[in-house]
Amino acid sequence: MLGYLGSASAKPWWMRGVDSNETDFLPPDVAFRVAARLDGNALKVRWAIADGYYLYRHKIEVEAESPDLMVSAPQLPAGAIKTDPYLGTQEIYTQQVEALVHFARSDAGAHPIQIKVTYQGCAEAGLCYPPITKVIFPTAGATPAVSSIPPDRWQGIAIFGGAFGFLLAGLVLRKGRKLDAPA
Repeated sequence: MLGYLGSASAKPWWMRGVDSNETDFLPPDVAFRVAARLDGNALKVRWAIADGYYLYRHKIEVEAESPDLMVSAPQLPAGAIKTDPYLGTQEIYTQQVEALVHFARSDAGAHPIQIKVTYQGCAEAGLCYPPITKVIFPTAGATPAVSSIPPDRWQGIAIFGGAFGFLLAGLVLRKGRKLDAPA
């Protein structure tokens, strides 16, 4: 039985010699937060990248998800050069990056705009995430703030907000009603 435990806790080959374990790494939605906004006939797709993490430039893709939407290849700024022992010289982004994607619609807006973004990144401490694909509904106007609240905390905020709303509704509905005196 001990032989099985030893092999289950062994690090994969790419993690050998690294003083980290899987609990040291952020979930991918926290390490790489993505949002998009409309800006005329263009979309601006922004990634906020956690400290100690980076995205590969050549792994960023933006595709049309709406049936009437046609998008151009994303225009990305130059990235930093990183030499990876396994992948060679790569162009990467840290902190944040914004892609500009021009689009055209064939049905004059009968469908909401949806895009599919694919990206891949790694932690400097030695973990590379598999490619991540998300469908996004871009917002109009200013770039939405990419939340710094981790997704697991939103549940607590939603519960608190719901409870507060229920209490407030009870007070508003009760206003003007008199309590009957006990008999």
